[in-house]
Amino acid sequence: MSEGHTQRLAEAGVETVNHNLNTSERYYDAICTTHTFADRVATVRNVQAASIKTCSGGIVGMGESDDDIIDLALTLREMDVRSVPVNFLIPIPGTPLEATQQLDPRRCLRVLCLFRLLLPSQEIRIAGGREVHLRTLQPLGLYPANSMFVGDYLTTPGQAPSADFAMIRDMGFVLETPDGAPWEGDPLQGLPQAPLWLPRDPTGVTGPSAARS
Repeated sequence: MSEGHTQRLAEAGVETVNHNLNTSERYYDAICTTHTFADRVATVRNVQAASIKTCSGGIVGMGESDDDIIDLALTLREMDVRSVPVNFLIPIPGTPLEATQQLDPRRCLRVLCLFRLLLPSQEIRIAGGREVHLRTLQPLGLYPANSMFVGDYLTTPGQAPSADFAMIRDMGFVLETPDGAPWEGDPLQGLPQAPLWLPRDPTGVTGPSAARS
């Protein structure tokens, strides 16, 4: 997006834009050929210039090296991105990365800890693939991370929000409302039992996030 695009979004009342860098500049051409890493950086810069909050992170497990993961985190730190989602690749059949298998629970935890060390003041958000790759170690991810995406993702299902809320509270953390106040009671109370959102909607709308103190 150009400066003109992001300024129009700001004028329309948009408060936050997500645009992930996805991987390091060095590895980017192995993942995407329709546009460059510089294009993605420019978009994030233009969002920031329009005074819109920026959410930008990456996808781990696409065949990148440890150095690529470090470089991604350092780039996000240099750009002063405040909200950083960390996704873990789910190798979906029929996609170019369907045979890519380089993640296990301990590696995922090390990645989250690395992002916390390199981005000490940013909000680290556990995102897609956590149920698949962290598995029984999911609760430990709440220590290095500030929050997690709850519910389904754009192309893959997540675990039930009620299970996420119970996991957060079982670890002694506190659910927060969007304004940062403690969320007492059941966040799902009064909501319909049908799916709360449409993860495969072409608009790209995903579910809410739950944070810990």
